[in-house]
Amino acid sequence: MVKTNKGKFRNPIPTADIIIEFEDKGIILIKRKNPPYGWAIPGGFVKYGESLEETVIREAKEETSLDVTLTRQFHTYSDPKRDPRHHTITTVYIAKATGVPKACDDAEKIGIFTEENLPQNLAFDHEKILKDYFASLK
Repeated sequence: MVKTNKGKFRNPIPTADIIIEFEDKGIILIKRKNPPYGWAIPGGFVKYGESLEETVIREAKEETSLDVTLTRQFHTYSDPKRDPRHHTITTVYIAKATGVPKACDDAEKIGIFTEENLPQNLAFDHEKILKDYFASLK
């Protein structure tokens, strides 16, 4: 923990992200309405009293309207520069989904992508996360 000059502690903020595998068609990404802009893996900040698993299930529903079934925890990413707004630490999950994808909440658009057609403008460190994900499938 780093102590600030006012005696308060500054700690990284926990987040959770979810790679949603959708019907053997690809993975779901959202285009963000708010900065930092770009395409992103659905996810968000962990609420007080909420588990990481609850966070990704909630965020998936809020941002994509999909119900998800978690298949596994993938990896944790902690580079202090991964989010330009704050120092965050994210744990990424992989899930299967049912339903019809629809951009909701802070998602402007939604898309289904494969490794071959990923958008160029990925937010945060999601390019690295997706590179790691696709490498793990080989």
